[in-house]
Amino acid sequence: MTGPTADPAPDVRRTRWRMLLQRHMSKIVLAPSCAAILLFVYGFVLWTTWISVTPSRLLPVYEFAGFDAYVRLWQMGRWHIAMTNLILFGGLFVLVSLAVGVLLAALIDQRIRAEGLLRTIYLYPMALSFIVTGTAWKWILNPTIGIQQFVRDLGFEDFTLDWIVRHDLAVYTLVIAAVWQSSGFVMALFLAAMRGVDGEIVKAARLDGASTARIYWGIILPAVRPVFFSAVVILAHLAVKSYDLVVALTGGGPGFATDLPATFMYEMTFRRNQINVGAASAIMMLATVMAIIVPYLYSELRGGKRV
Repeated sequence: MTGPTADPAPDVRRTRWRMLLQRHMSKIVLAPSCAAILLFVYGFVLWTTWISVTPSRLLPVYEFAGFDAYVRLWQMGRWHIAMTNLILFGGLFVLVSLAVGVLLAALIDQRIRAEGLLRTIYLYPMALSFIVTGTAWKWILNPTIGIQQFVRDLGFEDFTLDWIVRHDLAVYTLVIAAVWQSSGFVMALFLAAMRGVDGEIVKAARLDGASTARIYWGIILPAVRPVFFSAVVILAHLAVKSYDLVVALTGGGPGFATDLPATFMYEMTFRRNQINVGAASAIMMLATVMAIIVPYLYSELRGGKRV
């Protein structure tokens, strides 16, 4: 005689649950992050958009009031100063960072000694926050304790480097500090891309008598063209959202000479009790970022389809 056989149903159910859990494990792990992004990014974007069309001042008011905040925003002279500074600062920041980063990458790509040390040195500023960078450059550019005073102590009494206190030149101090911070990151991007270029093509060009400069200009840089687009998008969005660097380096001054949209938005929202105008300026900043990123994404998607 044989005894009663064990019921296989519990084992089958446990196996099914284990397989189901393994199949959906990645979704379960990512779900909290996705929920947080939906709430704290896209949710607040929608909230800010709605606040920008309400009459909110000190506290939020959820009544539709049209686009008066946008009209007032574009009638404010300080907003025009902030946008002009953004165009000047952002344009120079992107162009100079690209130029310095590509030049550094091309120099280090020559397989020089101490390459690792140089890469670390140029990348190190990227590890610092813009608050630290701004504070350091504020001391360096201070006419009474920085470079100007140092050179004058050497005997050059007429030397002047007082950009940080001049209305017409203060915005360029933001460019100097931002380029110092970000050019190493651009260098790392291009160096990695240059190392991925087919070496046989470069060798063939050298055999044909092409100079190093000609090889970089005619072969390597066109080959790493997608990195240009990526670097421009990253640098441009850093320029649009720049806030901490301005606060640490110039505080937006002298006067409003170094005001940027981000500092304008903070001033209107938290100090001037004009939440709707601050929200409108934030939406304009978002529109600026989208105007940069959407064409890039479109070109990337088209490139992916062609492949």
